[in-house]
Amino acid sequence: MLKIMVVPDSFKGTLSAVEVSRHMTAGIHRAAPDARVVAMPLADGGEGTLEAVHYALGGDFVSLEVTGPLGDRVACRYGLIEGKKRAVIEMAESSGLVLIEDRKNPMKASTRGLGEMIRHALDLGVRDFYIGIGGSASNDGGIGMAGALGAVFTDAQGKDISLDGEGLGFLHRIDLSGLDPRIQASRFTVICDVDNPLYGENGAAYVYGPQKGATGEMVAVLDRNLRNFSQVIARDLETDVSALEGAGAAGGLGAGLVVFLKAELARGIDLVLELYHFKEQLRDVDLIITGEGRLDTQSLRGKVPLGVAGAAREFSIPVVAITGEIGEGTGEIYAQGITAVFSTNPKPQAYSEARREAGKNVEQTTENILRLFLEGRQQGD
Repeated sequence: MLKIMVVPDSFKGTLSAVEVSRHMTAGIHRAAPDARVVAMPLADGGEGTLEAVHYALGGDFVSLEVTGPLGDRVACRYGLIEGKKRAVIEMAESSGLVLIEDRKNPMKASTRGLGEMIRHALDLGVRDFYIGIGGSASNDGGIGMAGALGAVFTDAQGKDISLDGEGLGFLHRIDLSGLDPRIQASRFTVICDVDNPLYGENGAAYVYGPQKGATGEMVAVLDRNLRNFSQVIARDLETDVSALEGAGAAGGLGAGLVVFLKAELARGIDLVLELYHFKEQLRDVDLIITGEGRLDTQSLRGKVPLGVAGAAREFSIPVVAITGEIGEGTGEIYAQGITAVFSTNPKPQAYSEARREAGKNVEQTTENILRLFLEGRQQGD
């Protein structure tokens, strides 16, 4: 029996990874009704990580209310797997850009809600945390998160600073003496999909600040504030995060998690594939179909399709990627193990129209791929 694995990322802003998986599965069964399909929606730390992990591993959702990016209360959830042994937290649930899309302000946005989620899980007895940090609204270096867990940040006069991107510019002293002691007995693993440094032209502010609402002037201020943050960390905590890969993820939250919670930064797709025991499920697989909303040079930096291709390479399984848009520089993708790339868009159309038809187009594209694959197998036989 034909065995096909579908392992897509989300098509950001259009379809979740779970929805893409369902449409791919439907397309496969239109071409091969008897095919066995193993659906495994993926994520690399960004949007949809919580849903994808829950779909694959099961467990329970925990709902709560925490402080949102700009101080208002927001409803959010995190996942518990293996009873209460592990928590999977998607920081965007509490501190994400999607929560304040029409009120973007990285100077004022905070990660305090993430800290409140961690504290809630600690209260339940969780001591093993997986935290996805994509989709952030903030640029606060994680001081909001740490403040919710008992850390204190003060200015040169000894007064508390605001726990946001603007406050980092006034930061003079870090005091971790009041940090929740349960943190010392816990393990934190960060599911991260970028490797940007904390500051500089490739850092958090310059690369991601504009999409969070930062003007050119604000970007310069935010970058300067992160430099100050790094210097205070080096002096007070004797830790150098200036060259740490991934420190600039989620507005510097990558650095904050490492410094304040002793977290390990892990390449998102590799960690998720490990959680899923992905390689163990590749036996007898005839074809893998993956995908994401846009394939371009950024996909070479640890995104889902390339992670899947890398894991499947040793099994010599063809890997086909489906995407809404094929960007520049995709030639290197083939050298990394992707067999072929197909766009879901059958005609030039506005994004609003393409978005409405995305599910249907994913299904149709998958069916076409399967028909071509089956014909090739028949010719080979």
